[in-house]
Amino acid sequence: MTEIPRRVRVVEVGPRDGLQNEKTIIPTEDKLRFIALLNEAGFPEIEVTSFVSPKAIPQLADAAEVFPAVEKKPETRYPVLVPNMRGMERALAAGAQAIAVFTAASESFTRANINMTIAQSIEAFRPVVETAKTNGMHVRGYISTTFGCPYEGAVAPQQVVAVADQLLALGVDELSIGDTIGVATPNQVTDLVPLLAERAGLERLALHFHDTRGTALANVLAALHLGVSTFDSSAGGAGGCPYAPGAAGNLATEDLLYMLHGMGIQTGIDLAAVVRASAFLASVVRRPLTSKYLQAALSAGEAQNGGVR
Repeated sequence: MTEIPRRVRVVEVGPRDGLQNEKTIIPTEDKLRFIALLNEAGFPEIEVTSFVSPKAIPQLADAAEVFPAVEKKPETRYPVLVPNMRGMERALAAGAQAIAVFTAASESFTRANINMTIAQSIEAFRPVVETAKTNGMHVRGYISTTFGCPYEGAVAPQQVVAVADQLLALGVDELSIGDTIGVATPNQVTDLVPLLAERAGLERLALHFHDTRGTALANVLAALHLGVSTFDSSAGGAGGCPYAPGAAGNLATEDLLYMLHGMGIQTGIDLAAVVRASAFLASVVRRPLTSKYLQAALSAGEAQNGGVR
């Protein structure tokens, strides 16, 4: 146990991770409106799209149109997901200044997700990271299935550490540790985080929880007690992974902010503004989103309240 951070960095992944699994194609203008509303909330970082193959993720086929059209705030970072050098070239052409690469801690998931072994994915990222660094770009490394795999079951902490070591050796600036299918429990968090902190330092760790089994906030609380101060979340709880059968949405940004603000932890983010962004997204996808705070705020007509920073 360590002292809980008094300020937490929340990385909003809704425009990318939240939308990528939507089967109905969302118009580009609606994506841009969603991002603009998130911009109003004051996030330090918003992951806006992915330069993957349009055949792999049709929902994000308009990445080259979306990214340049986003109004960029100087205090906000706008990373994009990049799978290979082709994606890197597209990201550079669009003007991206921060990227993320992604692999997994289990071989089966890596093959299903990007049709590579873990070792092959690391080698594919080598020129991507080198190019990013040459261009002065911030690089995040995602590791999926760090607590469990839909194909292999439980994932040992040392498997995660081994992949983390390889990404760090490539030169990534930050690691985002993903509970892709939402199986983690707090004891698993307390087992894994210290091992990764030894390798990367707490300041370079982010945790990315899915709420499939309702344990995401409990896992955040466990991580806070270990000194972690960066968490990924998705407005409204939107999202899920197309290669993880049964995986529910991401940890909802509103639920995370409500807990953090209630604990006296600062984020710099306007909760009411996030509610407005999520309400807009719900109108676009034409269904309720899973965020408990959003549901409560909308039902009580409290969308303008809760803007604690």
